[in-house]
Amino acid sequence: MNVDFLEALEQLAREKGIDKEVLLEAIEAALISGYKRNFNSAANVRVDMHRDTGVVRVFARKNVVEEPTDTRLEISLDAARDMNPNYQAGDVVEIEVTPRDFGRIAAQTAKQVVTQRIREAERSVIYGKFVDREEEVVSGIIQRLDSRVAYVDLGETEAILPQSEQMPTDTLRMGDRLKVFIARVERTTKGPQIVVSRSHPGLLKRLFELEVPEIYEGVVEIKAVSREAGYRSKIAVHSRNPEVDPIGACVGTRGVRVQSVVGELNGEKVDIVEWSEDPATFVSNALSPAKVVDVQIDEEEKVARTVVPDYQLSLAIGKEGQNARLAARLTGWKIDIKSESQVKGSGLFSDLEDVTEEEDDFGTLSEDWLNEP
Repeated sequence: MNVDFLEALEQLAREKGIDKEVLLEAIEAALISGYKRNFNSAANVRVDMHRDTGVVRVFARKNVVEEPTDTRLEISLDAARDMNPNYQAGDVVEIEVTPRDFGRIAAQTAKQVVTQRIREAERSVIYGKFVDREEEVVSGIIQRLDSRVAYVDLGETEAILPQSEQMPTDTLRMGDRLKVFIARVERTTKGPQIVVSRSHPGLLKRLFELEVPEIYEGVVEIKAVSREAGYRSKIAVHSRNPEVDPIGACVGTRGVRVQSVVGELNGEKVDIVEWSEDPATFVSNALSPAKVVDVQIDEEEKVARTVVPDYQLSLAIGKEGQNARLAARLTGWKIDIKSESQVKGSGLFSDLEDVTEEEDDFGTLSEDWLNEP
């Protein structure tokens, strides 16, 4: 070791953002193992690297006792006092045992330790950087593909996009640039593992935050998101400013904002509905684009019983129940959808039943009047 090595170490530590003292202490700890391994020593030793000159020295540490039983670890009180008359039983004596060719071992060990510590430090920096970015959207480039995982280059590191986190409509090719949602960041023995997603509901929420300034500024808030990735999604929005239309803000002029999000999601349909504190109103809005005639809330069973016009029933339920399913996830209520003709006479919607009966009576009377001679 020499001064040049220390200067190079200091520069390297500065570039990688590592404390130089941490590196030196790691080198000293590795040199202890190197000494014991190369010189078959079981003694308790200490390695000291001079911080200015780089000179490495090895010291055997021995306990001062009256009658030593293991000369590798102990020294007699008389022998210790020959070196320094102030030693007492129980003290620790350090005796230099630096081997003649220890410099070569020290240099080799230092290189290995520095390389390992720099790698660990770089991994820690990457982990610290991305663990704080969980649930954010980042852009990446598809670097590699296999049958189950796509590897996405994020610039500083590589993330994995498992097949389970891909959208069914994604057709990934090497070199494609796409936006992904950082689902989780984990420490592993091989460094940080960053798992990204294209199917997570958080991706839809973050994309709207990027496209709609009112959401980013906090004027408009996304209250809930439900999503069937690649096919259809619903978001519930609320405006803190009564003069700002939350749906209009998300749609944008001529739909430019929502279309930008839809384009990033390969044409996934997005329903934007207005959130409401009133469960009945919220459920009614959530079933959009279907029009709801009436909603009755059962607080105990957490069920919202809704009535829609006969011609709107299939629209309210949606293809394979998709619209109703997304609305239920969005609101947190189990939604029971009936048509007007289905609830007629059932007793579940008394107000609706009365209106229907009046209309039927009127129709019957009119028919009788027409049949009068």
